[in-house]
Amino acid sequence: MAGTLYLCATPIGNMEDITYRAVRLLSEVDLIAAEDTRTSKKLLDRYKIDTPMTSYHEHNKLDKAKTLIDKLLDGQDIALITDAGTPGISDPGEELVAMCYDNDIDVMSIPGPAAFVTAVTSSGLTCRRIAFEAFLPKDKKYRVHVLEEISKESRTIVIYESPHHLKATLKELGNVLEYERPLTVTRELTKLHEEKVRTTIGEAIAYYETHEPKGEYVLVIAGKSKEAQIEEARRKWDGVSLNEHMQIYLDKGMDKKDAMKLVAKDLGVSKREIYRELLDN
Repeated sequence: MAGTLYLCATPIGNMEDITYRAVRLLSEVDLIAAEDTRTSKKLLDRYKIDTPMTSYHEHNKLDKAKTLIDKLLDGQDIALITDAGTPGISDPGEELVAMCYDNDIDVMSIPGPAAFVTAVTSSGLTCRRIAFEAFLPKDKKYRVHVLEEISKESRTIVIYESPHHLKATLKELGNVLEYERPLTVTRELTKLHEEKVRTTIGEAIAYYETHEPKGEYVLVIAGKSKEAQIEEARRKWDGVSLNEHMQIYLDKGMDKKDAMKLVAKDLGVSKREIYRELLDN
């Protein structure tokens, strides 16, 4: 029988943030595939784990995955860990998992720390609907495309950023979003110098003009407000009378009731409001 691949979440800062289950499995598996064996050795030494390790990182993730698949097919159990957090979340892992499914190998994800979850839940912004973007793409063309999508996003947006690129990223966000858009800047989560600041994009840009960014950042940005969405929808229909708006849908063969529903949706109002305004006209 084939072995099992265990995706074991590791601390994102504080060494105590690891589950009993993860520690047990890391001790029991035949092999640990680690993003950086030197970094992971500190964690394993802390918990007296002496399981053999092999490197599995961004630069060898495809070739090494084939080797790991062979070991799994031979019946070995393997734990995959990254330098910090949950494998596959902005870290190597998803390609290996996909290959496991292709080879009928069981995959078990062992819950634990993830920086974006820690950031969102402590941000003071809504957690109900989230758009997780991780690091913005480096490719300029694709980056412009992603920023354009973000500008339309109504969900809470989460972005990872390094200290070296934080200023530039904040300015890019300011160009596509409102400068007064609520933002929680989180830094060095679970570490000694953890910091969370409720602010706006504009205020954050101004702050980092005089303060040098330090540490790893997670930006939690409020999505486009309902009012802004309605205003944007209405602007699209500027210059079009309500009767003309209705006629667009009537000309498509819709009945008056369905046409009113779509007009109301376009303008972000209730169907009753459209009905009343048509009566007044």
